[in-house]
Amino acid sequence: MSYQETIAKAGSLIQSNGAPWDGISAESAARMRLQNRFNTGLDIAKYTAKIMREDMAAYDADPANYTQSLGCWHGFIGQQKLISIKKHFGTTKRRYLYLSGWMVAALRSEFGPLPDQSMHEKTSVSDLIEELYTFLKQADARELGMMFRDLDAAREAGDQVKAKQIEHAIDNYETHVVPIIADIDAGFGNAEATYLLAKKFIEAGACCIQIENQVSDEKQCGHQDGKVTVPHEDFLAKIRAVRYAFLELGVDDGVIVARTDSLGAGLTKQIAYVKEPGDIGDQYNSFLDCDEVDPANVGHGDVLIARDGKLMRPKRLPSNLFQFRSGTGEDRCVLDCITSLQNGADLLWIETEKPHIGQIGGMVNRIREVIPNAKLVYNNSPSFNWTLNFRQQVYDAWAAEGKDVSAYDRSKLMSVDYDNSELSAEADERIRTFQKDAAAQAGIFHHLITLPTYHTAALSTDNLAKDYFGDKGMLGYVLNVQRQEIRQGIACVKHQNMSGSDIGDDHKEYFAGEAALKAAGKDNTMNQFAAA
Repeated sequence: MSYQETIAKAGSLIQSNGAPWDGISAESAARMRLQNRFNTGLDIAKYTAKIMREDMAAYDADPANYTQSLGCWHGFIGQQKLISIKKHFGTTKRRYLYLSGWMVAALRSEFGPLPDQSMHEKTSVSDLIEELYTFLKQADARELGMMFRDLDAAREAGDQVKAKQIEHAIDNYETHVVPIIADIDAGFGNAEATYLLAKKFIEAGACCIQIENQVSDEKQCGHQDGKVTVPHEDFLAKIRAVRYAFLELGVDDGVIVARTDSLGAGLTKQIAYVKEPGDIGDQYNSFLDCDEVDPANVGHGDVLIARDGKLMRPKRLPSNLFQFRSGTGEDRCVLDCITSLQNGADLLWIETEKPHIGQIGGMVNRIREVIPNAKLVYNNSPSFNWTLNFRQQVYDAWAAEGKDVSAYDRSKLMSVDYDNSELSAEADERIRTFQKDAAAQAGIFHHLITLPTYHTAALSTDNLAKDYFGDKGMLGYVLNVQRQEIRQGIACVKHQNMSGSDIGDDHKEYFAGEAALKAAGKDNTMNQFAAA
């Protein structure tokens, strides 16, 4: 509906009430409607799910159409990211938000900072989804409000051409509201608990839920040791629970990301139930590290399974966990991925120990032998030492090609001494093109960095503290923060506007007319940035 059509509809509503609401402006009401196009989280989930499905189809047609996101731990951080994307690229197309369970645990728990082990309050994640969308909707309201003010100024100046141009821009306005990939960890309990929490996520606006195959009460960060997986049927039950939550709430296009930690997880808490040879439980158990036993030598308390007519004793640790055979991680990953896609998941996440396109692509090719359009969400993790990894990859490639690498010490490639070397330049170029190359060669539909804004907040705060509390004093803030905000056109330099002061002034004028006491008068110090 166009701007003028929205005004006409609002005017019709006002006039249709017995005694016309003379004090209500149809255009003001229309503006408020346009500034809040999403009334509920479910509206957002349905809208963004459709975007993700279209993006997935576009990627299937051409891998150059991969998508990206950055992890955000606060609504303001997510809002500023989308404002920056619109400013620099003119569109939010194929750019999402990622909500990291790690950052919720570390930064948003009432218990204080926690490790990524699902100890934080489960609803703190759905609360963050709602918060992120509150801030994104406010970004819409702010930007549209500025457009409305420009429209009023054009009309007052009698510039009808400019007024029409602004109306056209309003009609074609692109929202800051984008898909969020939301981390539900291992589901925070059994399948019923997962279903109930998934509904909270969806009602808050999530169109995409990521779930992993670790044991809920043994869950670890994907880049830490001690990960324990569950049998396939246990994981599939949770995937189905999330799918039913989407369907119950009418988000038919909802997206599920099935994450497997099997590549780095060498332990399981359970021996899978087997109905018949070769079924999914039997396949899971086939990876267990077992010793053949003589029935006459069965020990007290031993747990035994039968395999190919033989009696086997799975290796059990004092923790009561069972051990997988070394070297089976990739095979287990592939099986996890295939069965997840066959039981309700849409996208895959394989947690790897390094960013290596060949390794990732090799697994994806095996999965695609069964599921041809399988595609990944991939964690471009800050836990990887990207500089060292890629310098080592280049070193190894050069050595395999017979190129002289005697000038380099492979064990010390992180050294600053190599920063300006030919090897470093090639490694940096591989890092620069990693996302594009991995999308084309390894089936990666979505690239994300889980914890980037955690690190940027720490880095920028360290730099400010060093300068402000040091010899630079106030210049430390002015030179490296405020002046850069002005030079780079950062919206937050006008922090009163960013916080909604101008929106509040508009509402005061709608409600009270000329009697409105507005904040944006001549004495507002934000006017010093009018030319910024």
